[in-house]
Amino acid sequence: MAVAGWVAGLLVVLAQIFYSMTDPGERLPATVLSVVAFAVASVCDAASRFGARAAVRLLVVAGGGGLLAEYVGLTTGFPFGDYAYTGTLGAEVLGVPALVPLAWVMMAWPSLLVGRALARRWWLVVPVAAWALASWDVFLDPQMVDAGHWVWAHPDPGLPGVGGVPLTNFAGWLLVSALMMWLLHRGTPAASARAGLDLRTGPAPVLYLWTYGSSVWAHAAFFDRPWVSLVAGVLMGLTAVPFAVTLWRTLR
Repeated sequence: MAVAGWVAGLLVVLAQIFYSMTDPGERLPATVLSVVAFAVASVCDAASRFGARAAVRLLVVAGGGGLLAEYVGLTTGFPFGDYAYTGTLGAEVLGVPALVPLAWVMMAWPSLLVGRALARRWWLVVPVAAWALASWDVFLDPQMVDAGHWVWAHPDPGLPGVGGVPLTNFAGWLLVSALMMWLLHRGTPAASARAGLDLRTGPAPVLYLWTYGSSVWAHAAFFDRPWVSLVAGVLMGLTAVPFAVTLWRTLR
Protein backbone atom coordinates (compact mmCIF):
# COMPACT_ATOMS: atom_id res chain seq x y z
CA MET A 1 0.00 0.00 0.00
CA ALA A 2 2.82 2.40 0.79
CA VAL A 3 4.34 1.97 -2.69
CA ALA A 4 0.96 2.45 -4.37
CA GLY A 5 0.43 5.57 -2.30
CA TRP A 6 3.75 7.04 -3.36
CA VAL A 7 3.09 6.24 -7.03
CA ALA A 8 -0.27 8.00 -6.77
CA GLY A 9 1.43 10.90 -5.00
CA LEU A 10 3.91 11.27 -7.84
CA LEU A 11 1.00 11.41 -10.29
CA VAL A 12 -0.51 14.22 -8.21
CA VAL A 13 2.63 16.32 -8.55
CA LEU A 14 2.96 15.65 -12.28
CA ALA A 15 -0.73 16.40 -12.91
CA GLN A 16 -0.55 19.68 -11.03
CA ILE A 17 2.58 20.76 -12.88
CA PHE A 18 0.85 19.89 -16.16
CA TYR A 19 -2.21 21.87 -15.00
CA SER A 20 -0.12 25.03 -14.60
CA MET A 21 1.28 24.62 -18.12
CA THR A 22 -2.11 24.10 -19.79
CA ASP A 23 -4.54 26.64 -21.23
CA PRO A 24 -7.49 27.33 -18.86
CA GLY A 25 -10.00 25.70 -21.19
CA GLU A 26 -8.02 22.47 -21.36
CA ARG A 27 -7.35 21.83 -17.68
CA LEU A 28 -10.14 19.36 -16.84
CA PRO A 29 -8.09 16.17 -17.53
CA ALA A 30 -5.30 17.42 -15.27
CA THR A 31 -7.85 18.35 -12.61
CA VAL A 32 -9.46 14.91 -12.72
CA LEU A 33 -6.12 13.10 -12.59
CA SER A 34 -4.86 15.25 -9.73
CA VAL A 35 -7.95 14.76 -7.55
CA VAL A 36 -8.34 11.02 -8.25
CA ALA A 37 -4.64 10.31 -7.72
CA PHE A 38 -4.57 12.35 -4.50
CA ALA A 39 -7.64 10.53 -3.17
CA VAL A 40 -6.02 7.18 -3.99
CA ALA A 41 -2.82 8.29 -2.26
CA SER A 42 -4.72 9.27 0.87
CA VAL A 43 -6.69 6.03 0.99
CA CYS A 44 -3.50 4.00 0.51
CA ASP A 45 -1.78 6.05 3.20
CA ALA A 46 -4.64 5.41 5.65
CA ALA A 47 -4.56 1.68 4.92
CA SER A 48 -0.78 1.52 5.25
CA ARG A 49 -0.72 3.32 8.60
CA PHE A 50 -3.80 1.92 10.32
CA GLY A 51 -5.21 -0.89 8.19
CA ALA A 52 -8.15 -1.42 5.87
CA ARG A 53 -10.73 -0.20 8.39
CA ALA A 54 -9.12 3.22 8.48
CA ALA A 55 -9.22 3.41 4.68
CA VAL A 56 -12.89 2.42 4.59
CA ARG A 57 -13.72 4.91 7.33
CA LEU A 58 -11.97 7.64 5.36
CA LEU A 59 -14.06 6.87 2.27
CA VAL A 60 -17.30 6.75 4.25
CA VAL A 61 -16.71 9.80 6.46
CA ALA A 62 -14.91 12.10 4.04
CA GLY A 63 -16.37 10.81 0.77
CA GLY A 64 -19.89 10.09 1.94
CA GLY A 65 -19.92 12.96 4.40
CA GLY A 66 -18.56 15.36 1.82
CA LEU A 67 -21.21 14.30 -0.68
CA LEU A 68 -23.95 14.73 1.93
CA ALA A 69 -22.67 18.17 2.97
CA GLU A 70 -22.51 19.32 -0.66
CA TYR A 71 -26.00 17.97 -1.43
CA VAL A 72 -27.48 19.72 1.60
CA GLY A 73 -25.57 22.87 0.69
CA LEU A 74 -26.92 22.85 -2.86
CA THR A 75 -30.52 22.25 -1.83
CA THR A 76 -30.75 24.45 1.28
CA GLY A 77 -27.86 26.93 1.16
CA PHE A 78 -26.63 25.61 4.52
CA PRO A 79 -23.87 25.58 5.70
CA PHE A 80 -21.82 27.15 2.88
CA GLY A 81 -24.21 29.68 1.38
CA ASP A 82 -26.18 29.79 -1.88
CA TYR A 83 -24.11 28.34 -4.70
CA ALA A 84 -24.47 26.19 -7.82
CA TYR A 85 -22.23 23.97 -9.91
CA THR A 86 -22.04 24.84 -13.60
CA GLY A 87 -21.73 21.31 -15.01
CA THR A 88 -18.09 21.64 -16.09
CA LEU A 89 -16.58 19.07 -13.71
CA GLY A 90 -17.94 15.92 -15.32
CA ALA A 91 -20.22 13.21 -13.91
CA GLU A 92 -22.45 14.13 -10.99
CA VAL A 93 -24.06 12.32 -8.06
CA LEU A 94 -27.14 13.99 -6.54
CA GLY A 95 -26.22 17.10 -8.47
CA VAL A 96 -22.70 17.14 -7.01
CA PRO A 97 -19.69 16.52 -9.29
CA ALA A 98 -18.16 13.15 -8.39
CA LEU A 99 -14.77 14.87 -8.08
CA VAL A 100 -15.96 16.94 -5.13
CA PRO A 101 -16.37 14.17 -2.51
CA LEU A 102 -13.04 12.78 -3.75
CA ALA A 103 -11.50 16.17 -3.00
CA TRP A 104 -12.79 15.89 0.57
CA VAL A 105 -11.20 12.44 0.79
CA MET A 106 -7.87 13.58 -0.57
CA MET A 107 -7.35 16.41 1.94
CA ALA A 108 -9.20 15.07 4.97
CA TRP A 109 -6.65 12.36 5.67
CA PRO A 110 -3.47 14.48 5.61
CA SER A 111 -5.32 17.13 7.64
CA LEU A 112 -6.02 14.55 10.35
CA LEU A 113 -2.33 13.64 10.43
CA VAL A 114 -1.47 17.35 10.73
CA GLY A 115 -3.84 17.74 13.67
CA ARG A 116 -2.44 14.71 15.44
CA ALA A 117 1.15 15.86 14.86
CA LEU A 118 0.65 19.43 16.08
CA ALA A 119 -1.90 19.19 18.89
CA ARG A 120 -0.29 18.93 22.32
CA ARG A 121 -3.57 17.98 23.99
CA TRP A 122 -6.00 15.33 22.76
CA TRP A 123 -8.90 17.79 22.68
CA LEU A 124 -6.97 20.08 20.33
CA VAL A 125 -6.60 17.46 17.59
CA VAL A 126 -10.01 18.07 16.03
CA PRO A 127 -9.86 21.92 15.90
CA VAL A 128 -6.29 21.89 14.56
CA ALA A 129 -7.12 19.25 11.96
CA ALA A 130 -10.32 21.09 11.01
CA TRP A 131 -8.34 24.29 10.46
CA ALA A 132 -5.75 22.38 8.44
CA LEU A 133 -8.55 21.21 6.12
CA ALA A 134 -10.81 24.28 5.99
CA SER A 135 -8.00 26.78 5.42
CA TRP A 136 -7.09 24.94 2.21
CA ASP A 137 -10.41 26.05 0.74
CA VAL A 138 -9.20 29.66 0.85
CA PHE A 139 -6.93 28.58 -2.00
CA LEU A 140 -9.38 26.21 -3.67
CA ASP A 141 -12.60 28.18 -3.93
CA PRO A 142 -11.27 31.30 -5.70
CA GLN A 143 -9.44 29.07 -8.18
CA MET A 144 -12.57 27.06 -8.98
CA VAL A 145 -14.76 30.17 -9.23
CA ASP A 146 -12.29 31.74 -11.65
CA ALA A 147 -12.31 28.51 -13.68
CA GLY A 148 -16.12 28.69 -13.88
CA HIS A 149 -16.80 25.40 -12.07
CA TRP A 150 -19.25 26.94 -9.58
CA VAL A 151 -20.83 30.31 -8.82
CA TRP A 152 -22.04 32.08 -5.69
CA ALA A 153 -25.37 33.87 -5.56
CA HIS A 154 -24.13 36.28 -2.88
CA PRO A 155 -20.32 36.36 -2.92
CA ASP A 156 -20.00 39.29 -0.51
CA PRO A 157 -18.84 39.89 2.14
CA GLY A 158 -15.72 37.78 1.81
CA LEU A 159 -12.27 37.56 3.31
CA PRO A 160 -10.03 40.57 2.57
CA GLY A 161 -8.30 40.01 -0.75
CA VAL A 162 -10.35 36.88 -1.52
CA GLY A 163 -13.09 38.23 -3.76
CA GLY A 164 -15.95 36.19 -5.18
CA VAL A 165 -16.31 33.80 -2.22
CA PRO A 166 -18.53 34.61 0.80
CA LEU A 167 -17.53 34.29 4.43
CA THR A 168 -20.38 31.84 4.89
CA ASN A 169 -18.46 29.35 2.76
CA PHE A 170 -15.45 29.40 5.04
CA ALA A 171 -17.66 29.14 8.12
CA GLY A 172 -19.39 26.14 6.54
CA TRP A 173 -16.06 24.53 5.74
CA LEU A 174 -14.96 24.89 9.36
CA LEU A 175 -18.18 23.28 10.58
CA VAL A 176 -18.08 20.35 8.16
CA SER A 177 -14.34 19.89 8.65
CA ALA A 178 -14.74 19.77 12.43
CA LEU A 179 -17.44 17.09 12.21
CA MET A 180 -15.40 15.13 9.70
CA MET A 181 -12.21 15.31 11.75
CA TRP A 182 -14.07 14.30 14.92
CA LEU A 183 -15.44 11.19 13.24
CA LEU A 184 -12.11 10.27 11.68
CA HIS A 185 -10.09 10.91 14.80
CA ARG A 186 -12.55 9.07 17.03
CA GLY A 187 -12.62 6.02 14.78
CA THR A 188 -8.96 5.79 13.76
CA PRO A 189 -6.67 3.83 16.11
CA ALA A 190 -4.73 5.92 18.58
CA ALA A 191 -1.04 6.22 17.77
CA SER A 192 1.85 8.48 18.57
CA ALA A 193 2.07 11.72 16.64
CA ARG A 194 5.34 10.48 15.19
CA ALA A 195 3.52 7.54 13.54
CA GLY A 196 1.64 10.01 11.36
CA LEU A 197 4.91 11.51 10.16
CA ASP A 198 6.58 8.30 9.02
CA LEU A 199 7.11 8.68 5.27
CA ARG A 200 7.85 4.98 4.87
CA THR A 201 4.12 4.29 5.27
CA GLY A 202 2.79 6.83 2.82
CA PRO A 203 2.96 10.25 1.15
CA ALA A 204 0.13 12.11 2.92
CA PRO A 205 2.37 14.43 5.00
CA VAL A 206 4.39 15.44 1.95
CA LEU A 207 1.28 15.93 -0.19
CA TYR A 208 -0.21 18.29 2.40
CA LEU A 209 2.91 20.45 2.29
CA TRP A 210 3.13 20.19 -1.50
CA THR A 211 -0.46 21.41 -1.73
CA TYR A 212 0.37 24.37 0.48
CA GLY A 213 3.55 25.40 -1.29
CA SER A 214 2.25 24.84 -4.82
CA SER A 215 -0.95 26.76 -4.03
CA VAL A 216 0.96 29.78 -2.73
CA TRP A 217 3.12 29.76 -5.85
CA ALA A 218 0.28 29.11 -8.32
CA HIS A 219 -1.96 31.92 -7.11
CA ALA A 220 0.92 34.38 -7.13
CA ALA A 221 2.53 33.33 -10.43
CA PHE A 222 -0.20 31.73 -12.60
CA PHE A 223 -3.69 32.70 -11.41
CA ASP A 224 -3.05 36.45 -11.00
CA ARG A 225 -4.41 36.40 -7.45
CA PRO A 226 -1.48 37.59 -5.32
CA TRP A 227 -3.79 38.57 -2.45
CA VAL A 228 -5.22 35.07 -2.32
CA SER A 229 -1.66 33.75 -2.24
CA LEU A 230 -0.92 36.03 0.71
CA VAL A 231 -4.15 35.62 2.70
CA ALA A 232 -4.52 31.87 2.15
CA GLY A 233 -0.77 31.45 2.60
CA VAL A 234 -1.02 32.99 6.06
CA LEU A 235 -4.18 31.11 7.08
CA MET A 236 -3.15 27.66 5.91
CA GLY A 237 0.39 28.44 6.96
CA LEU A 238 -0.77 28.43 10.59
CA THR A 239 -0.78 24.64 10.32
CA ALA A 240 1.42 23.98 7.27
CA VAL A 241 4.51 25.83 8.51
CA PRO A 242 4.72 24.25 11.97
CA PHE A 243 3.87 20.89 10.41
CA ALA A 244 6.77 21.30 7.97
CA VAL A 245 9.09 22.09 10.88
CA THR A 246 7.83 19.06 12.81
CA LEU A 247 8.24 16.77 9.82
CA TRP A 248 11.73 18.08 9.13
CA ARG A 249 12.79 17.42 12.70
CA THR A 250 11.66 13.79 12.46
CA LEU A 251 13.78 13.31 9.33
CA ARG A 252 17.00 14.66 10.81
